[in-house]
Amino acid sequence: MPGAIVHVGAGIICPHGASVSVVTSNTRVLLGGQPAATLADTYPVAGCPFQVPVGAGTKPQPCVTARWLVPATRVLVNSQPVILQTSTGLCQSVEQIPQGPPTVVAAQPRVVAT
Repeated sequence: MPGAIVHVGAGIICPHGASVSVVTSNTRVLLGGQPAATLADTYPVAGCPFQVPVGAGTKPQPCVTARWLVPATRVLVNSQPVILQTSTGLCQSVEQIPQGPPTVVAAQPRVVAT
């Protein structure tokens, strides 16, 4: 499905509203002055408030990373598929428990890929 290509400055959130950032080694392909995000990049989550009930209390179970499962099929950067605003992903806790999909709320609007 076509979508805007995600870049380092894009707005991405976990299912609980915490910020997801893009840590990339790509320095060659820039979109609006920011490096394009690829499947090989790291996507740490900061400040996720999610907790699960345990007995009479709760246990923190925050999202700590996002993994993209369905990147672009036709556009590559450094031999890696780019991440699109419409890409499907999954946030995970420290214990690798799936927490839900990340959401790209803002990406550069000028470059679209499939």
